[in-house]
Amino acid sequence: MSKKVYFGTDGIRGRVGVEPITADFMLRVGHALGSVLRESSDHAEVLIGKDTRVSGYMFESALEAGLVAAGAGVQLLGPMPTPAVAWLTRAQGASAGIVISASHNPYFDNGVKFFSAVGEKLSDEIELAIETRLAEPMRTVASEQIGKAVRVTDGAARYEAFCSASVDALDLRGRRIVLDCAHGATYQIAPRLFADFGADVVTIGAQPDGFNINADCGATHTAALRKTVLDQRADLGIAFDGDGDRVQFIDHNGALVDGDDIVYLLAQDLIARGRLKGPVVGTLMTNYGVEQAIARLGVPFLRSRVGDRYVLQMLKEHGGMLGGEASGHVLCLDRTTTGDGMLTALLVLDALQRSGATLAQARADVTRVPQITLNVPVTGAAGEIVASAQVQSAFAHVRDTLNGRGRVVLRPSGTEPLVRVTVEGADEAEVRALAASLADAVKLAASLRSHP
Repeated sequence: MSKKVYFGTDGIRGRVGVEPITADFMLRVGHALGSVLRESSDHAEVLIGKDTRVSGYMFESALEAGLVAAGAGVQLLGPMPTPAVAWLTRAQGASAGIVISASHNPYFDNGVKFFSAVGEKLSDEIELAIETRLAEPMRTVASEQIGKAVRVTDGAARYEAFCSASVDALDLRGRRIVLDCAHGATYQIAPRLFADFGADVVTIGAQPDGFNINADCGATHTAALRKTVLDQRADLGIAFDGDGDRVQFIDHNGALVDGDDIVYLLAQDLIARGRLKGPVVGTLMTNYGVEQAIARLGVPFLRSRVGDRYVLQMLKEHGGMLGGEASGHVLCLDRTTTGDGMLTALLVLDALQRSGATLAQARADVTRVPQITLNVPVTGAAGEIVASAQVQSAFAHVRDTLNGRGRVVLRPSGTEPLVRVTVEGADEAEVRALAASLADAVKLAASLRSHP
């Protein structure tokens, strides 16, 4: 299989104005997708949603122009969570869905995520086909074949109805819940949805201005949520990321409840109801303590590569239905096809209602081992830095030191110019020292490559 040039683990992403995140590239990628879709169907229909970044307007227009020039119809959803676009693509029988977003990144980044007709990430084959088209001249179809574009006004209401129907017995009356919408795509839908279930909703991070998305708020910056939960004496807090496919919780004590904990809680609930099928899937980054807690439930646990597309792939290969990442991407395949922050939050609250436990009580059986992750910024090819002899030597030293007592994971980020160093073990001081030594080796290798 040929190597992909533009597509990473979650679509195409980067700094706005720097190739490939430019208006002319988005015009071409829209045309490329439309052309690929038209190869298998005379009529192709593509949904486009976006988060709240100021650059979203520019890229929305460019994608729309490229798609209709290739003969594809376009339905513009406006600001819409990523999982809503995935669900609507499938529910409306569209050919594909596009989300203009850089997820948890700052406003000056942006990108595009793609979904197939069944609401899943595109296959490697389709992504390669799009890249092949990008290398070809862009040609507009005959005037009678040009696609039409329409603005969709009921997409949010349809998605809210889907979420509500998934937990129709949920009753949140008497619960005070703080929502942090990261000034992103959930800023309208989430407060309305949780209030409809009767919750006393306190909302932060719901005043997007195009520039404040994910800025010291949301699923990757939970300090503001923690403070608000404690100040408001709330039952719990829920943080989404900029495009709404991740979720993190804060319990009433102010403790973080991440994606690993959420997977455990949902597994516990499904087992109690006799509904869990197949293994639970985490990633290389899932804390060993969470793996042990899931094993005590009597359920097989598997680790995939980091990235929700790989969690999905392993679940499908092994007949599973539940998996996720510490970052808050949680897959509940009995409900939907992709990570969905709002739906996951509702499912957790539904499980707590059945058990009668607080969020803190429900995760009490999970005892984590110390885990340190250091993000090392790099320039150039992060994969080549990881593969360098000096970094691999340092990695081997840490691995051998922890033999039988812990784990080490070294990987280039799929979404940012970073190398992630993770070390896990029983002795926190040793873990910190080993992580720092390995991060130093990565920094040195990156410096040597930048200044040979």
